[in-house]
Amino acid sequence: MSILFKIAIRAIIRNKLRSSLTVLGIVIGVGAVIVMVSIGQGAKVIVEKQIESLGTNVLLIFPVSTLHTATRGVEGGVTLTAEDALAIKQECDAVTYVSPGIRATSQAIYGNMNWTTSVLGVGPDYQTIRNWPLSSGQFISPQDVNAMAKVCVLGQTVSANLFGALHPVDKIVRINNMPFKVTGVLSVKGESATGRDQDDTILVPYTTVQRKIMGITHVDMILASTVTSEARFEAIDQITALLRQRHRIRPNEENDFTVISQVEFASKIVETSRTMTILLGSIASVSLIVGGIGIMNIMLVSTTERTREIGIRMAVGAKEKDILLQFLIEATVLSSIGGMIGVVLGVVLSKFVSYFGGWPSLLSPLSIAVAFLFSNMVGIFFGYYPARKASRLNPIEALRHE
Repeated sequence: MSILFKIAIRAIIRNKLRSSLTVLGIVIGVGAVIVMVSIGQGAKVIVEKQIESLGTNVLLIFPVSTLHTATRGVEGGVTLTAEDALAIKQECDAVTYVSPGIRATSQAIYGNMNWTTSVLGVGPDYQTIRNWPLSSGQFISPQDVNAMAKVCVLGQTVSANLFGALHPVDKIVRINNMPFKVTGVLSVKGESATGRDQDDTILVPYTTVQRKIMGITHVDMILASTVTSEARFEAIDQITALLRQRHRIRPNEENDFTVISQVEFASKIVETSRTMTILLGSIASVSLIVGGIGIMNIMLVSTTERTREIGIRMAVGAKEKDILLQFLIEATVLSSIGGMIGVVLGVVLSKFVSYFGGWPSLLSPLSIAVAFLFSNMVGIFFGYYPARKASRLNPIEALRHE
């Protein structure tokens, strides 16, 4: 075996340029697989952390827009209301905190600075539900909601764009051409699982958004927090039964609302992220296959060039399996060298992409091991046919070959 290995190494060294170009295909393939998988894994971890920051015991309640419910809405005004939110908090034992939510887009102005952002009308429980601490000031109070007060809490992005290095608390900003007093500034939250900047928002009492900004009586959604994560199923049943009763929905009619658990929402996004990781890895694996085809091509050329050498080896006693093993070792050595260089290249490129490109990446030892082993399997698979062809040569015809 050691003699065959030495012969294989000498054959590879004899054609340095050709061997280098053959190895390059494997290097690119392994490096691409590692980079793509690391980016996918990094994105998955970021998504999981973002979802965890939202809370696994959070329920989102939205109105359902169908022809049937739209007709009911026109006739009876049946939509989600702040009263629905209050009833959920009072009558559903599995629910601890509830906040109505109304989203609008408006321009905020301070001095000669302006910023178009999302204005979200919320209740006092919103901060607890979202687990979103303040960096300064105070949050919206029940008195602010009852008085439809013109107060607001700024996200970090809005604060930075309107005030820069100034302290915003107690300053006056204009929203929808109305003066609002800044009572607090939220801490940094970062991007959501869907890529939206959560810090690019202004929180206002939902009653103020209803009456003074949008002129409506309903709410866009209701956020609820359950006693525990395990209690979410009981809470969903309680909320569904309560809202069906309040909205006078008959037993044979569909709900005019939907209740979504943050856990189910999280699992769908994580599953999507996992699918994307597999897809990226599969696409990158194509370059490994191309590298394997390169190995097959070079080994076939090598077989043709070394026909006389093979004939001489057979004439002096080399068996068919010895010739087969020799060429398989050459193919495996080429793919192994390419795999090792590819691993180093993939690790370096992953760090490079993460540092300079801003893409999150997470190197997985498993993905590195799989990429390296796959490169060796590719070498053996695509090297077998040329090796078998070489071992099947007729010794007499091989000796006559020029």
